[in-house]
Amino acid sequence: MQSFISETLDDILKTTTSFENVLFVLPSQRAKVFVKQTLKEKISVGFLPEIQNIEQFVQQVSGIEKADSIQLLFHFYTIYKNIEENPDSFDVFSSWAFTVLQDFNELDQHLIDTKEIFIYLRDIQRLKKWSVTGTFKETELVKDHYAFLERLHKYYPVFYAFLLEKKIGYQGIMYREASKNISAFLEKNSHKKIVFIGFNALNKAEEFLFQRVLENGNSEIYWDLDEAFFKTNHQAGTFIRKYKKEWKYYEKHDLKTLGSSFSEPKNIQVIGASKNTTQIKYAGEILEKFENFNNTALVMADETLLPITLNSLPKNINAINITMGYPLKDIPTTTLIFSIFQLFTSQEKLQKTATNEFYYKDVVRFFKNQAIYKLLIEEKNALVDNFCDRIAKENLTFISKNEIDQLLEKSNEETRKGISTIFMPFSTIADSIEGVLGLINLLKEETTDLEKEYLFRFYTVFTQLKNLHLEYNYFQDLKTLALFFRQLIASETLSFQGEPLKGLQLMGMLETRVLDFENVILTSTNEGVLPASSQQNSFIPFDVKVAFGLPTYREKDAIFSYHFFRLLQRAKNIFILYNTEHDVFGSGEKSRFVTQLEMLKPNIIQKIVSPEVVLDTIDLKQISKNKSVFKQLKILAEKGISPSAFTNYLHNPISFYKQKILKLKEFDDVEETVAFNTLGTVVHETLDELYTPFVGKFLNKEVVSKMEKEAKSLVVKHFKIHFKNGDISTGKNRLIFEVANRFVSNFLSHEKKLVSDINNQLKILATEENLATEITIDGIDFPIKIHGQVDRVDELNGEIRIIDYKTGMVDASNLRVVNYDDLREDKFHKAIQVLLYALLFTRSKNYDFKQPLTAGIYSFKNLNKGFLSVNFSSNYRQPDTLITQEKLDEFLEEIKIYIKEIYDPEIDFIEPADLKY
Repeated sequence: MQSFISETLDDILKTTTSFENVLFVLPSQRAKVFVKQTLKEKISVGFLPEIQNIEQFVQQVSGIEKADSIQLLFHFYTIYKNIEENPDSFDVFSSWAFTVLQDFNELDQHLIDTKEIFIYLRDIQRLKKWSVTGTFKETELVKDHYAFLERLHKYYPVFYAFLLEKKIGYQGIMYREASKNISAFLEKNSHKKIVFIGFNALNKAEEFLFQRVLENGNSEIYWDLDEAFFKTNHQAGTFIRKYKKEWKYYEKHDLKTLGSSFSEPKNIQVIGASKNTTQIKYAGEILEKFENFNNTALVMADETLLPITLNSLPKNINAINITMGYPLKDIPTTTLIFSIFQLFTSQEKLQKTATNEFYYKDVVRFFKNQAIYKLLIEEKNALVDNFCDRIAKENLTFISKNEIDQLLEKSNEETRKGISTIFMPFSTIADSIEGVLGLINLLKEETTDLEKEYLFRFYTVFTQLKNLHLEYNYFQDLKTLALFFRQLIASETLSFQGEPLKGLQLMGMLETRVLDFENVILTSTNEGVLPASSQQNSFIPFDVKVAFGLPTYREKDAIFSYHFFRLLQRAKNIFILYNTEHDVFGSGEKSRFVTQLEMLKPNIIQKIVSPEVVLDTIDLKQISKNKSVFKQLKILAEKGISPSAFTNYLHNPISFYKQKILKLKEFDDVEETVAFNTLGTVVHETLDELYTPFVGKFLNKEVVSKMEKEAKSLVVKHFKIHFKNGDISTGKNRLIFEVANRFVSNFLSHEKKLVSDINNQLKILATEENLATEITIDGIDFPIKIHGQVDRVDELNGEIRIIDYKTGMVDASNLRVVNYDDLREDKFHKAIQVLLYALLFTRSKNYDFKQPLTAGIYSFKNLNKGFLSVNFSSNYRQPDTLITQEKLDEFLEEIKIYIKEIYDPEIDFIEPADLKY
C-alpha cells in the first residue's frame, strides 16, 4: 500500500533536493511524526524540513499565543464585570460564557465583520418585540434573553482589545491576526517554500492565508482525495471541488494528488452489534486475529468509549499508541474530590455549618473511598469499618469533627493532620483548595505509578485553580468552586505517552487526517455519532449563520463524510461496527455514510453479532443437614421456634437456615427515615404501656379517655428509644410520627366506642405475654419448644380473644382457613401465626374450652373492619370463628408434619422455585 504521505513526498522530491528552507504545514500533530519517519526512509542524507501543524503556523504568523479555556474564562469575566452594572455570579456566568467564547472564536476564524453581525442580531431581537399595536407582552426570561443577545456587541470589542494587548487569545484571534500579518510574514520569509499537505475543510481565515501563500510564488498544496469523490457530486469532495472552482491559484495550476485507490478491491465487513460494549468487545476479537499491528488502526467515532476499549484490548497487543486523553471524570480520584465538595455542600444545605457537623453518608463515602480506606487500614485494626458500624449502631445522622478526630487518633501524625484538615471549617476558598492539595500530597506516598499520574494531574488542576483564585478572587463560596470544577473536569483529560510509530494506533476520527492504514477497525458508526447530530451549541441562530456564511451542521456533515471515506481510500481490510440497539435518542440506525459505502461497494459482507448466551439451568439453592447444622437445630428446639420463624420456614427454608442456623442478621444501617418495623415496635410498645396497668380489670369509657391523653407522650418516648438520635420534628419522619399517633388514637377511639355500649364488657387478661409449650413428634427423640409473645388476650362479653396487632394491611381473606392442604402458601401465614398463638395459650394455660375462644388480628390500616377473626368456614355468610380442641388438634398434627421436615436429616433446606424475589 502506497500511503498519501509517501505519494506526496515522492512528488515533492522530484522538484526539491534540499529542505533547508522548506516548511511543511500539516493538519495535526500526529501527522508530523509520520511525515518525518517516511521522509527519513526516502532521503539518505540531508536536513529535514521544518514541520508545523496548522495551529503552530497560525501562531507564528499572528504572534499571538494560545491561552487555555480556563484562563480565557477568567479574563472574560473581568471584562464582563467592568461592563455590567449587575453582573451574574461567576458560576452562572461560566454556564453561558463558554458558548459565547465559542461563538466569538467562530466569528474570528471566518473573518466575519463582528459589528455587522451583532447589529443584525440586535435588530432581529427588536423585530421580534415589534407589534402593530405597539404592545408586546414578554416574560422576564424572554426580556433577559433579548437584552443578553443585544449586549454581545459590547463584550466582543473590549475583550478582543484586552487579549490583543496581552498577546494571548483563542484560536479565532490567532487566525484574524494572522490574516492581517500574512503579507509581512511572507515578505520576511520570501526565501521559504511552504507546502500545505492533507487539508480538506478550511475556515475563511485559512482559505485567505493559503491563497496568499500560494499566490506568493513557489509554495504548493497537496489535497488528499480520491477521484471517485472529486469527479462526482459526492459530499466528501464538497470543499476541494469548491476551492478548485473559486481560487485564483487554480486558474494557472492543476490540483495536486488525486488518488484512485478507492476503486481497488477491498475486504469490507459491516458489523452490527447490540450496545456499545458488544461492539468494543468484538473489535477486540478482530484484533486478536492479527499477528502484526504496525499498519493497523482502531478508530473510535465515539471517543467517550475509550475506558471500555482499554479494558477490552486482547493480550497479544504488546505496543499501542493512543491519540486521545483518558477523561479525568472517569478516574477514581475524581470521586474522592467530589466527595470532599459534597461534605460541605450538604453541610450548608442541612444548616450544620455553625456546629461543623457532617451528613453521615458524605462522611462514609469519603472514608470508604479506596485511597482513604487504604491509608487508614492498620494491622488487625479496620478503623473505618469500626467507625461505620458505630454510626449505624448509634443511628448518627450527623457526625461531628470531634468524632472524626477520634477515628483518626490511632493513625500516624501525618495522616491524621492531612485528613483532619479536610474537615476543618475554612475561612477562605484558598484554605479549602490548600486542604485538597495537602491531601493529594499525603496520598502520593502510598500509591502505584499509575495512581501517581492521576494525582499529579489533579495537583496541577488545583494549583491552577488556586493561582487563578488568588489573582481574581471569583470563587465566592465552595459551591461555586465545586460547580466550576465539575465543568472543568468534564473536558479535561490525562494524556497518554506512547511509541507513535509502533504497534496498534488507537485514535479518534480527526486524528486520522493524512494517515493511511492497511487494516482499519471503525467503531460507533451510527447516525448521530457519524455525522454528529445537527444540534448546535451557539447563541447565533441558524438563519443568521447561513446569511453570514458561517458553517452549520450541513458543512460539518460534509467534513465527517470526508474523514470517513478518506480513511477507507487506501485501506485493504475494513471492519465497520455500529450499534443495532435503539434508545430514546434514536441510535440503532447505522450511519448514512455506511449506507452510501454499501451502494458504492456491492461486495460488502454484512454481519450481526451478539454476545454468546450460556443457557445454564438455574440450580435452586440447597443446603444439606450435616452434623453442625443438626447441632444448631437441636439448640433451636431447646430455645424455641416462634410463629414468625415457622412461617419464615414455610416461605423459604433457605431464609430460615440463614436466620436460625447461621444466625445472620440484616445489615445495620443508619435509620434516617423511620423504618416500617420501627413504626410497628413503637405502636406495640405504646399500647403495651397503656394497657398493662389494667390487666385483670374491666375497661370503661373513662379509662380509655385517660389513655388517649397519655398516648402522644408515650409515642414520643418510644420513638426516642427505637429511633435513636433521629429527628421526628420535620419531613418524612414527622409524617411517620403522625401516622404512629393516628394508629394509636384511632385504636383507642375504636376501644372507647366498644366499651361505651352498656351491653359490652371488656376485660384485659394479658398484654405482650410470653407463652411457651413443648410438643413431641414421632421420629424425633427430643421435645420441640414453641414460644411466642402474644400482643394481647382479653375477654369480650364472656368470649376469650387472642389478639395480634398488625400495623400493615390485613383483610378477612388473609385469615380464612378452610383446610390445611398447603400451608406453604403465603396467604395462610397470618392465620398460621394467630393459630399458633392460640395453641400456645391453650396449652400453657391448660385451657378447658368452657368459654368460647377466638383468635385474630387488629389491622391498624383496616380498623374500620374491627377485629378480624380466624374463619374456618367456606361460606362467606356464615362465618365459623370458634376455636375448639378438635380444630387445634387437627392444626397441630399439620404443624408437626412441617416441624418433622425441619428435623429430618434426609430432607435438605431447598429454595422454593416460585419465590417472587
